[in-house]
Amino acid sequence: MRYAGITDRLAELGGEKWAVHNAARARAAKGEQIIELTIGEPDIPVDPALIDVCEASMRAGRTHYSNGRGETGLLDALVEKYKPMYPDITRDHILCFPGTQTALYAVITALVDAGDGILVGDPYYATYEGVVRAPGAILQPVPLSIENGFVMQPEDLRAAVTEDSRVLVLNTPHNPTGALLDLDTIAKLGDIACDHDLWIVCDEVYEDLIFEGTFASPFQIDRLRERTIVVSSISKTFAATGFRSGWAVGPVEFCTKLLPISETILFGNQPFIADMTEAALRGQFDTAERMRRSYAARVDLISRELQSCPTLKAGKASGGMFVMIDVADTGLDGEAFAWGLLKEQNVAIMPGTSFGENAKTLIRVALTVPDDTLREAMRRILLFANSLEMARQKAAV
Repeated sequence: MRYAGITDRLAELGGEKWAVHNAARARAAKGEQIIELTIGEPDIPVDPALIDVCEASMRAGRTHYSNGRGETGLLDALVEKYKPMYPDITRDHILCFPGTQTALYAVITALVDAGDGILVGDPYYATYEGVVRAPGAILQPVPLSIENGFVMQPEDLRAAVTEDSRVLVLNTPHNPTGALLDLDTIAKLGDIACDHDLWIVCDEVYEDLIFEGTFASPFQIDRLRERTIVVSSISKTFAATGFRSGWAVGPVEFCTKLLPISETILFGNQPFIADMTEAALRGQFDTAERMRRSYAARVDLISRELQSCPTLKAGKASGGMFVMIDVADTGLDGEAFAWGLLKEQNVAIMPGTSFGENAKTLIRVALTVPDDTLREAMRRILLFANSLEMARQKAAV
């Protein structure tokens, strides 16, 4: 039987990237004690008040069809959220989606055709390659180095641009590295986008989880608004990953063209989840601040634990839920280190190869476990790294 080309383009971009995570889950299901540091699942629950809003909305009959753009109350709440950065914003600048991932897929589908180039910082979030390949576009990696704190450098972007480039994807704070783009860097990257007539798609889902520095967006720069689409959601800020409620914000013309795609894919979100999202955006919740404090302390914990290890080097993390660690000096790449760590120490982390070619010697450690658990995980990671060093020294004798 015949299948569409998309099935081949995405064949190795689903569960393949999560093989270590899936193996760890399978072992845990058999009763093994695994420390899981693989995924960005907040370790605090969604605020009970938001659950109450969702339930009350369902009981009030808000369980019927919505529309392709989004519920009026939620659209108005998003207008209020973005107005300080985007003074002219209206409901017509916004489309609501079930999560950032769906928004990103729809946005990229609206911007490129087969053979077009999409510039993405490498390392990149695991699903970015899929949304690039789905319409037949080409991922054009822009190297992000641990020496530069994984911040995209304008000269590296300029070198990566080709005549086929159509879109620049930014992610700040960045997953998987935790890098934060300041306004000056965004402006310089934006100048390159203007020079080459590139769209800017900015994933800002971690904007409220910043440990060091100040959040900045292309929307704050007047000349960039006409070419910028921002995607985000309530998943991280409100620890509401399972509710799948996100949005895309951009120029009116773009949203008008995107609307039929959105309607074709899903034709509207659930009104009761839209009501919950509106309540989250309009309310005063400390969920993000609690996570921010916890994750900042855990970044410091990892840094302290690794100070005495000559073969492991932690990257700078200014926000988000993860820290990248370079394991090259152990003699293994990130993939081999991850599998070995799971086998020898029952600790599951993500290998850098899940996040691009430029991350081969890296591993990603999630900050979303209690401090004591993270401390124990770091002890085991150090034990494994030290055993590799001892074995190497013995072999050299």
